[in-house]
Amino acid sequence: MKSTFAAIIKWLAEYYKDIIVCSISITVAWTLIYRIIPPPITLLMVTRVMTSEGKLSYKYVDESNISPYVKVCAMASEDQNLPFHSGMDIEAIRKALKVNQKSKKLYGASTISQQVAKNVFLFPQRSYIRKGLELYFTFLIETFWPKNKILEMYLNVAEMGEHIFGIEMAAKLYFGKSASQLSIKESAIIIAILPSPRKYSVRNPGNYVAGRQSEIVSLYYSLDGNLYIRELYVKADKSLYDFSNYRK
Repeated sequence: MKSTFAAIIKWLAEYYKDIIVCSISITVAWTLIYRIIPPPITLLMVTRVMTSEGKLSYKYVDESNISPYVKVCAMASEDQNLPFHSGMDIEAIRKALKVNQKSKKLYGASTISQQVAKNVFLFPQRSYIRKGLELYFTFLIETFWPKNKILEMYLNVAEMGEHIFGIEMAAKLYFGKSASQLSIKESAIIIAILPSPRKYSVRNPGNYVAGRQSEIVSLYYSLDGNLYIRELYVKADKSLYDFSNYRK
């Protein structure tokens, strides 16, 4: 009897070990593939197509075809410590907790890396399991992707309006130009709607979005003007910041 029970336990251990090893291998391979090949579609896009009518607008572009204004505005608004953290911004989490204790509104502290993980690899339902998977995929992309790839992916797969995904299609539909041609104000207003791109509008911004646009522009100049921070950013990942062809 004991030997039978021990055999069952051993079989179960081997079975689950194989599942875990297989799952890790698949997810690592998935992450590595997307470092080289742009995703043809993401799970968030699939969800939007399945739950609402409308044509999906999505085109992936290389970081060299994205205005530096967009890149800096995105980090200024969403994750100023992107070049320095390892996927989670502990300081931002602490600040968010303090704000949430004093305010009725809830403020998140998800990094750009975490947003990429959930937008690219996961369906948008909320659960503790999904949060755990988000942290796991965040670890993978921080391990296998350079920072400029993480930012490039974020700007390409982020939802930027109803059925609009990525900065290239947002630039074309909102301003009739490519992402490489966006001005600082155009970049800022697109980034301003990112917390709730289906609630807020670039075409009809309202007071909140207009205010966020101005705030992001100010943050852009603050980051660019602070030589100490700018030097740290350049050292962290020089390919993210090429201001040579852009003047204030």
